[in-house]
Amino acid sequence: MANYPSAKKRIRQTERRTERNKHIRSTVRTFIKRVRKAIEDGNAEEARSALKVAESQIDRAVSKGVYHAKAGARYVSRLASQVARLG
Repeated sequence: MANYPSAKKRIRQTERRTERNKHIRSTVRTFIKRVRKAIEDGNAEEARSALKVAESQIDRAVSKGVYHAKAGARYVSRLASQVARLG
């Protein structure tokens, strides 16, 4: 357990950040799942619109530092190529 005030503050900050990051990561995963579900169903139009929303959520998570920039780009790239294959 932390004894110094600065260490106690650090613990509080970490807890807040962890909660925020968990929420953002969970939200991103949900939107990615929606894109994958549309791809699985073969619904190209729905997949395209879901990809647009997912891409903005991923970019938002990257800007907040939840994901590394290249990880976000990788997620978007892979989803976009899967959607493009639908036609």
